[in-house]
Amino acid sequence: MQIPWYTVSNVEEVPSPALLVYPDRVEENIRRMIRTAGSVERLRPHMKTNKLPEVIRMQMDQGIRKFKCATIAEAEMAAVCLAPDVLLAYQPVGPNVERLIQLVQRFPTTKFSALVDDEGTIRRLSAAAVEAGVTLDLFLDLDCGMHRTGIAPGTVATALYRLIAGLPGLRAAGLHAYDGHIRDTDLTARAAACDEAFGAVEAMRQQLVNAGLTVPTVVAGGTPTFPVHARRPHVECSPGTSVFWDLGYSTLLPDMDFLPAVLLLTRVISKPGTNLLCLDLGHKAVASEGPHPRVALFDLPEVRATGHSEEHLSLETTRAGEFPVGACFYGIPWHICPTVALHQEAVVIRNGRAEERWQVVGRARAITI
Repeated sequence: MQIPWYTVSNVEEVPSPALLVYPDRVEENIRRMIRTAGSVERLRPHMKTNKLPEVIRMQMDQGIRKFKCATIAEAEMAAVCLAPDVLLAYQPVGPNVERLIQLVQRFPTTKFSALVDDEGTIRRLSAAAVEAGVTLDLFLDLDCGMHRTGIAPGTVATALYRLIAGLPGLRAAGLHAYDGHIRDTDLTARAAACDEAFGAVEAMRQQLVNAGLTVPTVVAGGTPTFPVHARRPHVECSPGTSVFWDLGYSTLLPDMDFLPAVLLLTRVISKPGTNLLCLDLGHKAVASEGPHPRVALFDLPEVRATGHSEEHLSLETTRAGEFPVGACFYGIPWHICPTVALHQEAVVIRNGRAEERWQVVGRARAITI
């Protein structure tokens, strides 16, 4: 009988709950990302999923040079890895303005950029850059339908782009548009929605160019629309989840062929009833922002969650009698990105064995800056 790919032969040495990383599968997912994009130049993967320096280096080993992040800490982590180009896809406000300036000063070999959608912020960044004697690259963040951040394409957005291009200490780096609201399971429907949303972005880019303004780059999309934007020759694609994959996207996006590369190890810690198991997989170990199933156990697929709290996951199953207290399960989380952020370290599985630990550096709100 073939041993499942996820089995850890020395699992008795791994405390649970644990985040398990399978580097060979991560490397294969990176290859598939590059193949989908068509070239490494088309990729600007989002590191908010992995938060691991080792994964940044794995991507760089395959030729990826541009990255996207959500926090100053993630940006610093990438710079420490000598990443050449890092986009902070989050408008810097409050003390983060000065922190961005510090990043630029401390890591001169990394080109940093950031998103903006507000006139006051743009002016503050200009003043801070002039005072520090640096130049900041800024992308105008466009709202293409998600209504989370950004400004709708149009006259006001054009004025803001002109402002970026004209103020001292700033350089207009291009446009950014995240369409995370587009998650149709059917690829044809997803592509149609993506094309419609991107139409206004492309129209604005053309208007800016016709007006004599430079639009060096357009960064668009996330994982669900990655294969759609990959068809556009002049767009940088920003998939994130695809590097690890998860239950949510494998269910919602059956057309995408990425591999589960990060799992959770959990154990039975109690059997409070005839058909009940309690696992050590509480809110602090698996992302819990959505309804169950928040994790799927490979060797126990048919269960019903009856309770979930900080350190416990209670399950109902007619097979409870088969598993003693201490029994191990491997599970794939519904949402891997916030799950990774819950763990201080990841256990690295090579050739079926737990070999080392990687610190989840990017989960911190601050590293040194």
